[in-house]
Amino acid sequence: MRSSFGRQAWKRLQRNKGAVAALCIIALAILVGIAAYWIAPDATPYANRMTLEISGQRPGFRVTMLAMQKERPPQRAGFFSRMLYGQGDGVTYVPIRQWKFEGTDIVVQKYVDEETSLPERYPLAEVWYGRKGALQQPLPVLQRQTATQRIITKTYWLGTDRFGRDILSRLLIGTRVSLSVGCIAVLISLTIGVLLGAVAGYFRGRADDVVMWLINVIWSVPTLLLVFAITLALGKGFWQIFIAVGLTMWVSVARIIRGQVMSLRELQFVEAARALGYGHMRIIVRHILPNILGPVMVVAASNFASAIVVEAGLSFLGVGVQPPQPSWGLMIKENYNFIITHNPLLALAPGVAIMLMVLAFNLLGNGLRDAMDVR
Repeated sequence: MRSSFGRQAWKRLQRNKGAVAALCIIALAILVGIAAYWIAPDATPYANRMTLEISGQRPGFRVTMLAMQKERPPQRAGFFSRMLYGQGDGVTYVPIRQWKFEGTDIVVQKYVDEETSLPERYPLAEVWYGRKGALQQPLPVLQRQTATQRIITKTYWLGTDRFGRDILSRLLIGTRVSLSVGCIAVLISLTIGVLLGAVAGYFRGRADDVVMWLINVIWSVPTLLLVFAITLALGKGFWQIFIAVGLTMWVSVARIIRGQVMSLRELQFVEAARALGYGHMRIIVRHILPNILGPVMVVAASNFASAIVVEAGLSFLGVGVQPPQPSWGLMIKENYNFIITHNPLLALAPGVAIMLMVLAFNLLGNGLRDAMDVR
């Protein structure tokens, strides 16, 4: 019967076009988060490749780069290591306008800004082998043709931030933070909320009074102030912000679960379980909680969206994810000055990403509410 209800709910959910579109957006975000370092143009750790000469550029900006080999390139990362942490650069990128060979050197017009360039001379040994000093003789024509592979053209599809980093790469990798904070915050809030709500709704009396007093106290404190307090106690960092957000979102879960459990505990199947001598824990876990799965999933989707917004706000205020790790809220903080100058898209791009993700989870929550309505 439970399986039949699940199939019916899934069919009703599929008829909701908004919920289906939301599921597609969420699935795409999960895939992007997993494969971020494989699809991002800048696959360095945290997409933190800085090229200050091209800072604050508009979307679609193209520039020619001279890729100079580092003297001590980093070790090549394995598949899973690169997927999780990226791959360090083995070259240093120098933006240029023009270039030519002169003996054992390459002479370039180094890009400074849109109107300025400076002549620079680099020994070919330093460019292609990463060591100081010049070659003993000029490169043959064939080797020079091969050497031109070090001259590449890069396109920054969403522009660059004030440090010259690729906005698109940081946006893709920042997806991980938003999904992670939502997932961990929802797990923490559901664990605490379901436990306290079930205890209060099932046992009532003194247990209900204590839990409701705690809920009212927590609810009386503004969310941001409570998160600030928890963050100051735990410290700033990646995992601390996840825990802080999760510890502030269990209140609404507990109230919903409490009301659902109070309505179910008086029904006949619960009375039959008591008459058969089942313990309280078995009745709650095996008979009551499975019947309130629908409201739990709806509130989980809503809390996921709220966690993304709270994390973005905290990162914008400087108490969330710390640089250089990319976060959508932190990207808005780093680039919001461009909104009133010449390049507003640098700050609008992560803002649009936050809007789409929150909208997707809200639409999914509304779809789940309608699909799991027992009426």
